Amino acid sequence: MSNKLCIQLAAGCWVSGIPVHMGFTYLIFSLPFCGPNQLNHFFCDIPPVLALVCGDTLVIEMLIYVIALLVVTIPFLLILGSYVRIISTILKLPSASGRQKAFSTCSSHLMVVALFFGSGIITYLKPKSSYSAGADKFLSLFYTIVTPMFNPMIYCLRNQDFMKALKKFHLKWIML
Repeated sequence: MSNKLCIQLAAGCWVSGIPVHMGFTYLIFSLPFCGPNQLNHFFCDIPPVLALVCGDTLVIEMLIYVIALLVVTIPFLLILGSYVRIISTILKLPSASGRQKAFSTCSSHLMVVALFFGSGIITYLKPKSSYSAGADKFLSLFYTIVTPMFNPMIYCLRNQDFMKALKKFHLKWIML
């Protein structure tokens, strides 16, 4: 991928994402709130804030579903589609060891994708009536902390040079 295309894709995400979230912020905070107005959550996410609203949230919930379908489900399905093509190519490889190595790499990447998108889909595609602060906090840990934490580990542990350097460091550390 060229540097120009990479910058265009990143800019497209920012240009489309910021107005959507600013719109949600405006719509949600123009609704009436009642009670202590304290979030039982790690950060100010849409589902916990909507749980504090006293008024009708049907329109905002429908908008959340539409945006979640566009932003979460479509990329997830595109990624799964690309993996189907990758797997069909892997199955055509002549050597069993080559297929095993390719499947090993793909499965670890697919696990990270499933963790990230799965927790996002469950969080944003459920009705307000089934909102549970404990479950929502647990799911938000996956797409905010666990997945980003495991992603570099998975990529690094697949790199043979990194593994050699890690073994060398480990041996030096043991000898001290």
